[in-house]
Amino acid sequence: MTSPLLEALALACERDGRMLFEHLELQLRPGDLLQISGPNGSGKTSLLRLLAGLMQPTAGEVQLDGQPLNARRSELARTLLWIGHAAGIKDLLTAEENLSWLCALHQPAGREAIWQALAAVGLRGFEDVSCHTLSAGQQRRVALARLYLDSPPLWILDEPFTALDKQGVAQLEEHLAGHCERGGMVVLTTHHTLTRVPAGYRDLDLGRWAA
Repeated sequence: MTSPLLEALALACERDGRMLFEHLELQLRPGDLLQISGPNGSGKTSLLRLLAGLMQPTAGEVQLDGQPLNARRSELARTLLWIGHAAGIKDLLTAEENLSWLCALHQPAGREAIWQALAAVGLRGFEDVSCHTLSAGQQRRVALARLYLDSPPLWILDEPFTALDKQGVAQLEEHLAGHCERGGMVVLTTHHTLTRVPAGYRDLDLGRWAA
């Protein structure tokens, strides 16, 4: 068995004086798709942010390739792609400009690659459209187009199916499963019932780790 790329060791998270979970353990290896489930307020988004290095745990440690995440921050951009619940795009920029800006923070992408990524999410012809004129679903597609660029192996996604229509949901399911089947890894939260999952699919119920 291959060594885990991402690992949580005895992880605990406290928010507003309440312990959401503690002693949490998980490992993520190439090919895995890990769905984080649990009731509202159980800490699903907090766990994703901990795994992405956007928060510090109350106790325990997140490791990347066998070393503490804090010691590997210079490698995060090459290893991990985070897309939160909000689209995270700038309204006054066009779809192309948004992707160019987002990619420049990590790995710059050329215009042709960006146009191909937008076409892959059904936004061909919207490259030069200002994002404030787009619907919520279209804005979400702009953010998700990053998954169709030359992206890192590990994707951490908070409610990625939000505001997508039926076709968009099916397309994204297929893309996530394909990414894992090619050796990538996905951690996500979703209220959507996944119908297309790779062999490495697992569900982690935060209720098991509630304090």
